[in-house]
Amino acid sequence: MAVNILVVEDEPAIQELIAVNLEHAGHHVIRARDAEAALGIVRNALPDLMLIDWMLPGMSGVALAKQLRGDERTRGIPIILLTARSEEHDKVQGLEAGADDYVTKPFSVRELQARIKAVLRRRAPQMTDDPVEIGGLRLDPSTHRVFGDKSPLELGPTEFRLLHFMMTHAERVHSRTQLLDQVWGDHVYIEERTVDVHIRRLRKSLEPTGHDRLIETVRGSGYRFSANPTA
Repeated sequence: MAVNILVVEDEPAIQELIAVNLEHAGHHVIRARDAEAALGIVRNALPDLMLIDWMLPGMSGVALAKQLRGDERTRGIPIILLTARSEEHDKVQGLEAGADDYVTKPFSVRELQARIKAVLRRRAPQMTDDPVEIGGLRLDPSTHRVFGDKSPLELGPTEFRLLHFMMTHAERVHSRTQLLDQVWGDHVYIEERTVDVHIRRLRKSLEPTGHDRLIETVRGSGYRFSANPTA
């Protein structure tokens, strides 16, 4: 699945190499040469993942990672640090700063892509093409198909994204604001009640196989996808 990746790297040759290969793999790449530029980009819209060089001019990559983790809006962005430092204490420092992974230069493009996929699978599974199946409901992102007990179900694009996110974060309660940020994007300004409309549409689409019951309303909190609904 194509994702938006912000590459924060001050060496033009390395930035170009990373960007070209990630774009060739189908991802959308945004580039920044320092932490200040990266923060400006993030203020407008959150990327799906960030690749941050440790040795940036001005604010270091480690300091940038710490700042992102300290902000409620940006703390959920998956982060991979890129660095020539290979000592164990350096790795520990990077991970303690909030990085999800650490890639030592020089690295192969294949290794980097594998690390990106692994981090997304762990931190943002809704951004991968891995099929997910819960309670007889199966969603396949690569074919954009949903099956309830092997019967095909028809979903609109927004309902598909909503279901994908909820299934990959099953048993967790998500507020309307959280769902708006994760499914529509934090830079999209629409009413929170829009979520309720799409939840109703999603349940309607799942009704033929009875899987609408897996989407629970948690009074005063939001919605939850559960394989063991209470009602």
